[in-house]
Amino acid sequence: MMPRLFAVLLALVLSAAASAGSQDLTTIARAQGTPEIPGLKMVWLSPWGDVARSHPWRNIIVHQTEGPAGSARYGAEEQHKNPTRRGVMVWVETDGTVYWAVADNLVPTHTDGADRNDNKYIDNSKTYHQVNKDTSIGVEFAGNYPDVTKGPTDAQIAAWRVLVQLLRARYGIPLERVYAHNWIDFKDARYCEGCALATMAREWGE
Repeated sequence: MMPRLFAVLLALVLSAAASAGSQDLTTIARAQGTPEIPGLKMVWLSPWGDVARSHPWRNIIVHQTEGPAGSARYGAEEQHKNPTRRGVMVWVETDGTVYWAVADNLVPTHTDGADRNDNKYIDNSKTYHQVNKDTSIGVEFAGNYPDVTKGPTDAQIAAWRVLVQLLRARYGIPLERVYAHNWIDFKDARYCEGCALATMAREWGE
């Protein structure tokens, strides 16, 4: 009986710890300024404002850039200087560093207008011309150069596990609205841009 009782108690403790961690992240996600976020190395080029005054984000789109290691910082800095240029709000370096480049009340230019309509990956009747820059937060993962088929690094995956929960908690985005760029636009035929990361996020669940 004792081993079973110990196992039950341990499971309860771990469940409570996970719940507390989730609650803490939800509280942090609604903050302003440049909060410390457990599990993430954040570089705040643009601090958070009042989330109630942010753009009404409804989706998350995962992008991957062919830039080499180190290019996320450059991309984020250029985005910060010109927030509405082609690019995204959040950039993730190969070492897992996350750059928050643009204030969340501004809209960077990303996606090609959600022009995919062939239902190859998902039901595009729900995304066609709807999951676009005006409705979606873009997250760019750097480093798949020179081999575009190379997947994200372990550090990027670890950062994404926390980041996707943070974004969803801050903006109230449901899990089924996390998309790969290739799911909503016709992209580079050599690889499926963002597909592995978007699939991970959905498989990790709530």
